[in-house]
Amino acid sequence: MKALLIDDNPTNLFMLSKLVQNAGLADVVSFKDPVAALAEAKVVQFDIVLCDYMMPGLDGLQVVKALRALPDYADVPIVMVTTVDQKQVCYDALEAGATDFLTKPVDMAEVKARVRNLASLRDMQNKMRDRAEWLSAEVRKATYEMSLLEEEIILRLSRASEYRDSDTGAHVVRMARTCREIAEELGMTNQFCRDIYLAAPMHDIGKIGVPDAILRKPGALTADERALMQTHTAVGASILAGSDSRLIRLAAEIAETHHERWNGSGYPRGLAGTMIPISGRIAAAADVFDALVSPRPYKDAWPVQKAVDYLVENAGTQFDPKVVAAFQARLHRILRILEEQPDAGGLAA
Repeated sequence: MKALLIDDNPTNLFMLSKLVQNAGLADVVSFKDPVAALAEAKVVQFDIVLCDYMMPGLDGLQVVKALRALPDYADVPIVMVTTVDQKQVCYDALEAGATDFLTKPVDMAEVKARVRNLASLRDMQNKMRDRAEWLSAEVRKATYEMSLLEEEIILRLSRASEYRDSDTGAHVVRMARTCREIAEELGMTNQFCRDIYLAAPMHDIGKIGVPDAILRKPGALTADERALMQTHTAVGASILAGSDSRLIRLAAEIAETHHERWNGSGYPRGLAGTMIPISGRIAAAADVFDALVSPRPYKDAWPVQKAVDYLVENAGTQFDPKVVAAFQARLHRILRILEEQPDAGGLAA
């Protein structure tokens, strides 16, 4: 433990230093100048401070107040050394934050006892602080592990839907990355940008409830088949509903709303404009663009520019205009995503 002694009288300072050392604190630093002592306290963490009241420049009360104002000295024991008749000084020192008092002339036995007691108090404080830091680290570790578990669950659920759908794993990765790009351009929080990236791959989880004959049909769907296909949004929301996880709740929101349209002509609820959650509006543009530039059993891949033009032409009807503008602003990065995560058969030029 480190002790800081402040007294402008060299004799008093020498005597206090010996007494404190005899009390068991071998690491003692002494200052005659209170200003220099405060400067040292800003860079060195002391465990106990003994300070005289009557000093030139700064008195003991000012030193106590200055120490308590430092971030690491809120709980450090501070002992004020006063004369017997300075009762008001003692009261003022208590108000300033002093922990204990010693009166001059100091009693050697009293100094040792008080310093030992305060050293024990400080030792307990340090142990409690270390315990709190350890617990905080354990909480952070557990939170991180839970986050990894959530991400793994999302990834596995997304893979489950891929087994039945004609979409590839590359599609859901590209779509998720594109969602994050759009969200960042829109100025969404870092937390939201991360969350939408992790939740977006589950947007089509509800296709688990659609028959293979419809999912893999090479031609156009009939009206009845289209109606059955459209149920995947409600099925996906149902699968993901009721979770305490923020990510799963966001995934449920995206699964339900990524086929809603800006003009209210989408499904399943016919939401319009900003009644559609921003997550659904972002996912709608990202999903449609990537689906257009990717080959499917029922169509060839579109050229990239044709797909971009489709989003622009349908801004304000199918898509949120602000989302499309953000998509265009990040197009150079989204095209890089297409290059980095190609389908097995490649993408259209």
